[in-house]
Amino acid sequence: MKRASLKGGRDGRLAVISQDLTRYVIADEIAGTLQEALDNWATCEPTLQAIADRLQERNAGNVFDPAGCESPLPRAYQWADGSAYVNHVELVRKARGAEMPESFWTDPLMYQGGSDSFIGPNEPILAGSEDWGIDFEAEVAVVTNDVPMGVGAKDALSHIKLIMLVNDVSLRNLIPGELGKGFGFFQSKPSSAFSPVAVTPDELGDAWKEGKLHLPLLSFLNDDPFGRPDAGVDMTFDFGQLIAHAAKTRPLGAGTIIGSGTVSNKLDGGPGKPVEDGGVGYSCIAEIRMIETIETGNPKTEFLRFGDRVRIEMRDSDGLSIFGAIDHEVRQY
Repeated sequence: MKRASLKGGRDGRLAVISQDLTRYVIADEIAGTLQEALDNWATCEPTLQAIADRLQERNAGNVFDPAGCESPLPRAYQWADGSAYVNHVELVRKARGAEMPESFWTDPLMYQGGSDSFIGPNEPILAGSEDWGIDFEAEVAVVTNDVPMGVGAKDALSHIKLIMLVNDVSLRNLIPGELGKGFGFFQSKPSSAFSPVAVTPDELGDAWKEGKLHLPLLSFLNDDPFGRPDAGVDMTFDFGQLIAHAAKTRPLGAGTIIGSGTVSNKLDGGPGKPVEDGGVGYSCIAEIRMIETIETGNPKTEFLRFGDRVRIEMRDSDGLSIFGAIDHEVRQY
């Protein structure tokens, strides 16, 4: 089943979307918002599934336009982003000449992001200055129901109710100063954006297995292919492990969003290559800048400029969009 939050009110209006992303039905007689549906998943899910089945069988509903969507959860109680692709973390540290502790391979990194004001999938990325080092980060995210404290990684997988894509926007040039203070990200992590549609795991078929999504994650910069790494490859920690990590010392409420971190693939045991050179590219600009720094001593690829456009999408084996596209322009506020 595919769901979206159409614009209207602070938390959107819950809609059920057809599998081909062409039609929708408002489901507010079942639950006014996606958060309400997650709060009452056991009772809402069967009825919402029946609506989805009728939508498919009868070719009914209204014409779906992703431009009319908020992020599936326009605001959430919890947004925690992991760093499951340790290849990405390794490159970050290598570029600045720092050794990576062995614990990074066994204990996930995670930060708590701002979740009170996500931007819509087609709304602009706003920043005050290009000097802030504006970057996109293409990732996969899951949404949970209520998760008990101390849940194990295997049991945690059963709490995943929805899957979506995310652009975890980063302001790279603000990060060193913030991390140097020892208190983590804040200004350097502005509002994130999520795909127009969130889907239940069963919609993904064999592509969803062992807590990983085994499909290429496509990124485009100004319509040029920038990355297509496989989200199921080189993922050191699956989503069950990430959820268990987040729930080690606290329960997680329904509607919690857990991100994978920047999707990153190695090439023959080493750094990847750009798409134009036959590689799978990258899911953020910082990664290619790290590789340039390691190889030549200095980065040459620029961060995002005002007027640049970023598109993030994932397609099934038939080439059809699964979640719709995050597609937005960088603008100055």
